[in-house]
Amino acid sequence: MFLTIASVGQKAIAFVYFLFLARIMMPEQTGIYFLAVSISMIFSVIADFGITPVIIREIAKRPEDTQKIVQRTLTVKFPLLLIGYLLAVSSTALMGYEIQVLSLVFVTGLVLILDSIHLFFYGVLRGHHILSIESVGMFSGQLITAIVGAVILWLSPSLQLLVLALLAGSLTNVVLSSSMLIRRFGINLFSPVLDWTFVRFLFKAALPFALAAIFVKVYSYIDTVFISKFLDATAVGLYGLAYKFTYAFQFLPLAFIAALYPNLSSLIDSKNQNLVQTFHRSMWYMLILSTPIVFGLWLIAPHVVLLAGDSYSASAPVLSVLVFALFPIFLDFPIGSLLNAANKQSTKTAIMCVTMVINIVLNALFIPVFGIIGAAYAALISFSTLFLIGLYFVPKVIPLFKFGPLIKNVILIVGSGIVMSLVGKLLITQIGWIGVIPICAAVYVVCLFATRMVTSEDFKTLLEEDRLTEIKGIGKNISEHVQDLASTGTFPEYE
Repeated sequence: MFLTIASVGQKAIAFVYFLFLARIMMPEQTGIYFLAVSISMIFSVIADFGITPVIIREIAKRPEDTQKIVQRTLTVKFPLLLIGYLLAVSSTALMGYEIQVLSLVFVTGLVLILDSIHLFFYGVLRGHHILSIESVGMFSGQLITAIVGAVILWLSPSLQLLVLALLAGSLTNVVLSSSMLIRRFGINLFSPVLDWTFVRFLFKAALPFALAAIFVKVYSYIDTVFISKFLDATAVGLYGLAYKFTYAFQFLPLAFIAALYPNLSSLIDSKNQNLVQTFHRSMWYMLILSTPIVFGLWLIAPHVVLLAGDSYSASAPVLSVLVFALFPIFLDFPIGSLLNAANKQSTKTAIMCVTMVINIVLNALFIPVFGIIGAAYAALISFSTLFLIGLYFVPKVIPLFKFGPLIKNVILIVGSGIVMSLVGKLLITQIGWIGVIPICAAVYVVCLFATRMVTSEDFKTLLEEDRLTEIKGIGKNISEHVQDLASTGTFPEYE
């Protein structure tokens, strides 16, 4: 629970800080900053290579062997950190970026190393069900980055100094996580031990996680690289703002999925009507949650981008398209949980690979023709493909599944969102975009009740004693499952 709250707080701070940065640095400098961070994020998967979720699992199984596991893992971890850093820097140079971008990647590459280290250290603690220190680190690290960055922006705006703010936040997490490990296990925990048998086991176990993370990182950040090569840094800055607005809301489904995953796992073998109802209910949740966000952001896109300054007005059309990618992204979460619960991780990984290839091809085709909005089209088509291919496999896991109820929910819930946005469109010029938000929320709720997509029975169900017992159990699952998904790279914007 603390970890989830900290994650929400971290996202809020990061979003406000990015708006402040974008407003001060203007689109071109913001684009260079966003590009350098994106390049480092792509190669961060090499530095971890799917090791962290394996370590969490192994330590959770054998906590008494923590020291042996960590010491043997460090002999693999240290070379991977170096390889990830060198690949980030050398790729930047080989792609012909100017010296300013290269100098920033030199520092953001160090952030990559520190982030991979504290991700691993927190993974060790997660294996022992110690999550409080990670909650503190997640929030305080982002807060320190924002404070240091805000001071730099106020006194002496400079990209070179701003990446040092990122370094300060990452270093905070390394200090917190390593201090806890030393206090609990002693300094000898960090003495590497070479064990080739363990190395072979680790790489074999980590490979599926690594592949999934690579696919996600590439299709999450490759659009930034294409924009920088086909267009310019200003275009990257404009796209980056729309990107941040869109993916700022991606943490919202995590609590639902944390509760859903163990439920699906317990029902998966029965393949009965309870499994069908649980899956349909999860898709209903995602539609209820995503619809007001999508249509709400679409409605106020021309206004909210101006929070970063008038120079970002060109981001509005991009946001108006990109935000619709949240529909397939949200709806794919239950599908991913279902496939994982059914032990079909390889199927999910293959789907992510296909999505990555489609995303690369579409970005290469669309950006030269349509500009930055082409990247938004590519994202929308790619994530829709991810969702639709995953949906194709649902009847293979749940033979009783029917598409009819899902289609009905989509029509009625999305229809409620359309009505909400039309009402907002009529009123926004009279009362302003801030004033229209509560009115649109009320219209959406009324439409949901009118279409019986939400009923009084839904609230009564939540008040039942057995349902309350289930809800109380959600907190136990949230932290571990959210972090397990995040460490596999399932969520592009987790960083």
